[in-house]
Amino acid sequence: MNALKFFSAVSVLTVALCGTAMAADYTLSVNTALTQDDPLYKGLEAFRDNVSERTNGTVEIKIFPSSQLGKDEDVLEQARAGAPVAVVVDGGRLAVFQKEFGVLGAPFLASGYDGIRKVVTSDLFEEWVAGLHDSSGLQVLSFNWWQGERHLLTKKPITGTADLAGVRMRTPGAPVWMETIRAMGATPTPMGWTEVYSALQQGVIDAAEAQHPATRGSKLDEVVTHITKTGHINLITGLVGSAAWFDSLPAETQVIIREEALKAGDIASYGTQDALAGIEKELTEKGVIITEIDTAPFKEATAPVYDLLGYGDLRDTLRAIAAQ
Repeated sequence: MNALKFFSAVSVLTVALCGTAMAADYTLSVNTALTQDDPLYKGLEAFRDNVSERTNGTVEIKIFPSSQLGKDEDVLEQARAGAPVAVVVDGGRLAVFQKEFGVLGAPFLASGYDGIRKVVTSDLFEEWVAGLHDSSGLQVLSFNWWQGERHLLTKKPITGTADLAGVRMRTPGAPVWMETIRAMGATPTPMGWTEVYSALQQGVIDAAEAQHPATRGSKLDEVVTHITKTGHINLITGLVGSAAWFDSLPAETQVIIREEALKAGDIASYGTQDALAGIEKELTEKGVIITEIDTAPFKEATAPVYDLLGYGDLRDTLRAIAAQ
């Protein structure tokens, strides 16, 4: 009898433990190159917490800052293979799968967050989302993760495009980024973000370009002396994961995931917007010379990038959407 009671107790405990283990029926690991002190990270935390709450804990979001899961391109390949991973990624890296996404990283497309948000929540953009899903096995959860406008980070003053001649500037490897940097007068040098600090320190590259939160987060103020505010790329990024993983979710859970990703993107983006002035003050106090210049020569120099990459018509359409 005692043995029977023991067996019954073990059985009950086993069921209870299994129930606890199965509470999170779905897990998603989110990778970002950014650090925990970046305003965008608070958006990821909100996404994690709100998804858990709305799904009663059946979906668990795990966050991995500083590219702990690997380079963006590697994580995208894992996602395409069906792994339960997602990454905060720019449109340039998605252009190899769905060309239209590349235009989001094109020069001087829009300024600030509100205009570009209209683009990435439009019906036209949802057509791109569907195309990416069907052709490449990737699912956009939301694409309204604004990281700020990108500026030039150098070891010398920059007053115009001529000053960038011969300057080796780090850039993501996507064509739209590389052609933009080339058009501005520098020599594009593809490199992972986590390698930039040491590359600048060792003289492997001469310069980089980034938004203020990333500059501070990676402590690049220690290895550059000047930030020239060109705002040449308005960095809008997306939370992109596996289409197979997303499709495996119940329909109501899919809706929750996308709704909360959009809300979290707003938290991240407006948090970034509110933090910029303080970050700029902090960088200045650390000795970086931040300069405002006339960006007209840079706009003129980079204008041909759209036609070069086949985005001429799309540029006009998206600028009209952003201006609505």
